[in-house]
Amino acid sequence: MKAGSKDKSVSFKDTLPVWLKIGLLSFGGPAGQIALMHRIIVDERRWLTEAQYLHSLNFCMLLPGPEAMQLATYAGWRLQGWRGGLVAGLLFVIPGSLVILCLSVLYALYGKLPLVTSLFVGVKAAVLAIVVEALLRVARRSLKTKLDWSVAAAAFAALFFLHLPFPIVILVAALVGLVRSSTASQAEAAAITTSWRSTMATAAVWLIIWLVPVAVCLLTLGTDHVLSQAALFFSKLAVVTFGGAYAVLAYMAQQAVEVHGWLSAGEMIDGLGLAETTPGPLILVTEFVGFLAGYRFAGGLTGGLAAALLTLWVTFAPSFLMIFTAAPYIERLHSIPRLASALSAITAAVVGVILNLTVWFAVHVLFSKVETLPLGLTVDFASVSSVSIILLILASVLLFWAHLGVVRTLAICAVAGLVLINVAGV
Repeated sequence: MKAGSKDKSVSFKDTLPVWLKIGLLSFGGPAGQIALMHRIIVDERRWLTEAQYLHSLNFCMLLPGPEAMQLATYAGWRLQGWRGGLVAGLLFVIPGSLVILCLSVLYALYGKLPLVTSLFVGVKAAVLAIVVEALLRVARRSLKTKLDWSVAAAAFAALFFLHLPFPIVILVAALVGLVRSSTASQAEAAAITTSWRSTMATAAVWLIIWLVPVAVCLLTLGTDHVLSQAALFFSKLAVVTFGGAYAVLAYMAQQAVEVHGWLSAGEMIDGLGLAETTPGPLILVTEFVGFLAGYRFAGGLTGGLAAALLTLWVTFAPSFLMIFTAAPYIERLHSIPRLASALSAITAAVVGVILNLTVWFAVHVLFSKVETLPLGLTVDFASVSSVSIILLILASVLLFWAHLGVVRTLAICAVAGLVLINVAGV
């Protein structure tokens, strides 16, 4: 099948429930989402091969923005062209964004929601088990040589202990791949199914889609209005989020809290908690921030809804721009020997990245007091959550031994968390 051409064996109608399922179950941040999509797209549906999945994941890792959402968009594009990519990307975002919006409204009106928090304790434990399963599977299939294992270990150490910027880690991995590459064997170049004129036209269309609402706000409301400020701030954030949302959370929190004064530091943490425990990309925390900004400075619920919608628009439109512009060239990159070697090294580094996300997620699920030190995370072992450990054991049994699957494991653990906290009082 040519990249971007419609796969006659998979109808557009048949893909819709699958993309919706992924959007509804995409808990656990990038690690959980990558694991979920691998299970569904590669293992169950076989819409992408293992190599295609990892190649496209490598490419999405290099782009700013939510890599899991971009990966879903590329997979949809590969199956059904631009229409499939648009639907896959939107369905990945819309379920979580609706949940965040509802919780943001309730938060603004009533404050914290203990019942929702307890419900998602079980979800987080189940996601942790899913992430570990995916990490083991991807590592087994991706790390084939001693150098691959070394690159993965070095990437993890650079991120976890040294806190090096994500782009630097990926760049070094690519350089390692280039050094080890050999031009002795030439691969047949994959055909490019588009022209440069078509590429420029696609980029222009999506630039207009992205920037017109920003221009409308600036021209009609002025630069000092909160909607204009939000449009500019989150547009800039969308193109600097290399390495996912974790890489820019500190900057976003500082700007939103200290510079703009849209919310307090405690509210920022609450918003991050909501984004971590609901489906969709972690970057949906921007929707929570945007809603509170609009709610407080643009006229209550109406202003909040407008700001939330505008924030979503400028956060995700750039991802569609980058994927639809670059998608026809992704397969070509892997048919060029030196680039293929570089991307293979990046694949190994991605295993280290997923391990770093897994450890980060695990300690925040199992411990209530976690501190980031110069050489990594430190935890207060007295703050260990017995409920989370019980739920993690339950999730592991359901997933690894009973093989119940993702949906039933998530549902059972969510109900178990609700019961343990609110009924049994554990």
